[in-house]
Amino acid sequence: MPPPRTIPLLPCADIDEIEPFFAALGFRTTYRQHRPYACLAVNGHGIDLQYYGLDGHTPEASHSSCLVIVDDTGPIWEEFASGLREAYGRLPAKGFPRITRPRPRKNAGGLSGFSLVDPAGNWIRFFRYGNSEAELTEVSRLGEAVRNAVVLADSKGDVAQAAKVLHGAVKRAPADDPAHDEAQRFLAELTERLAED
Repeated sequence: MPPPRTIPLLPCADIDEIEPFFAALGFRTTYRQHRPYACLAVNGHGIDLQYYGLDGHTPEASHSSCLVIVDDTGPIWEEFASGLREAYGRLPAKGFPRITRPRPRKNAGGLSGFSLVDPAGNWIRFFRYGNSEAELTEVSRLGEAVRNAVVLADSKGDVAQAAKVLHGAVKRAPADDPAHDEAQRFLAELTERLAED
């Protein structure tokens, strides 16, 4: 008997917008209908997702999310990033759709993760298998600010607050802080994401 499995059902305003997005990520359509209601099923990378049409749905108001646990977030992120660059001419980091970079997540016990936000505003959150208790190590105050900024920007979508927190922490941190380079790189990325607004 096969093990139980779950397939997320996510809302969207238009399945015709969702289908090409997932095709760019290497998914194939396994089912599609418009009547009596809109429904789209896609499969790729061992992942099944289904979408249903919801009148009046907007990406900005979406609160839907699902988790995908993978052996390693790096390879699947690279595949997604390549497909997104080809489809959009760049890596979308702001708006709908968008993708964040794989980073250790404080809110996941330090496990590496990234978020893929689809055109309908649904968050598909990828995390690496692992023992989260062993992942977090002690860091400086600046290192802790980086961790907090990652949660704010990449898990909650509040890029402006993440930049504000990190900017203040960088100004207060000693120049020889071991997290200084990482903080500066992430702050530059946040600044770029804010500029795309």
